[in-house]
Amino acid sequence: MRTNEPVLLVGGGQIGPEDLNQTLIRAKCVVAADGGANHLMRYGLVPDAVVGDFDSLEAVAEAQIPPDRLFRICEQDSTDFDKALRSIDTPLALGVGFLGGRLDHQLAVLNTLSVRQDRPCILIGSHEVVFHAPPQISLNLGSGDVVSLFPFRHVTGRSQGLEWPIDGLQFAPNGQIGTSNRAVSDVELQMDGPGMLVMLPRDALDQVMRAFLSGQTGRWPALLE
Repeated sequence: MRTNEPVLLVGGGQIGPEDLNQTLIRAKCVVAADGGANHLMRYGLVPDAVVGDFDSLEAVAEAQIPPDRLFRICEQDSTDFDKALRSIDTPLALGVGFLGGRLDHQLAVLNTLSVRQDRPCILIGSHEVVFHAPPQISLNLGSGDVVSLFPFRHVTGRSQGLEWPIDGLQFAPNGQIGTSNRAVSDVELQMDGPGMLVMLPRDALDQVMRAFLSGQTGRWPALLE
């Protein structure tokens, strides 16, 4: 699927009572990752596409979705989130139904967010938003807002507006991490390479969206497979 507009990507995990309402006003195109279609159909929403191995797609939901919107990918070496994210060419995906619930599922989702570095995506949780840090990003956060950085690879960068600057730090998943940092003014991050996940308060969603859609963040190239 290719579109010049943001896409809402819906997973089969936990979805808050306002998640769909708040994201549908920000993204008109809706793609379900396998069992995410079950959530949508219960709300009377027919997805524009369903991508996955369909092991979680309920028969009653599948029967109500036009066949040309069903895209089955049978391989079992990747998650449904990975299958869906890599199948969408969009300036930005918003993901709901991927955080919360089973920890192993969340870790797999965050791993995909790191691996699919060329696919900008903001995951929306009950309290936070999570995204793969682009080459650079500027955000007007409130003083005291939590800015957590967690590396999925060895990565370095620079910052402005953080209580504890990241300049000169060597981040690694088995070493230096950057969780529970705080904003003291407008925050700017510049990363020397991909691999850093950023976690911000949920109410920063619109700011992060504007940053990605501005075209000023840059974009990492796809990993060679």
